[in-house]
Amino acid sequence: MTAGDWRLRLKPGLAALKLDLPAGSEEKLLAFVELLQKWNRAYNLTAVRDPEEMLVKHVLDSLAVLPYVVHGPVLDVGTGAGLPGIPLAVAQPDMQFTLLDGNGKKARFVTHAAGALGLANVTAVQSRVEDYRPESGFATVLSRAFASLGDFLRLAGHAAAPGGRLLAMKGAHPEQELADIPAGYKLLGVHTLEVPGLKAERCVVEIEKS
Repeated sequence: MTAGDWRLRLKPGLAALKLDLPAGSEEKLLAFVELLQKWNRAYNLTAVRDPEEMLVKHVLDSLAVLPYVVHGPVLDVGTGAGLPGIPLAVAQPDMQFTLLDGNGKKARFVTHAAGALGLANVTAVQSRVEDYRPESGFATVLSRAFASLGDFLRLAGHAAAPGGRLLAMKGAHPEQELADIPAGYKLLGVHTLEVPGLKAERCVVEIEKS
């Protein structure tokens, strides 16, 4: 496989997810992988090094949760290198995304990537979520491999508006973690996510803030 062949995996991956993205989205998603690969050499943003793996484990994995991100504004907690926030923002240009991370170099990368990709709907914030106090609550608060479900709700729950949705992206069905949902939150469901090319279990836990 030549160096550029990884790009050819995006279109069938999007088709398998049954996503109809806005015009220009594919180019932005590929450019994002290139930026991630470039910055990763100096800043160690992610343990994934291969661009094809980045496409599957980061981009397609992030987009798998798109059907459940239906209300904005959205807060991405512990976004790291902009995951899942940047791929979701590419897919939903009319929805506002705030990408939060306490790590300065990762917040700087998100700011740079959003500018380079022309994502006017992305705001990067460097802060620990427990210290973050937004002016108003978010309709959707999501995380990807951030913390246990109970810790996610206790640390980030304050950022969700009443009646808002909290989405926790997980690997296998987190049966034990479901018992740790604190009062004031209602489990709406655990939805299986099928990520093209990823041989691992993925799901998203959907919770409503009472």
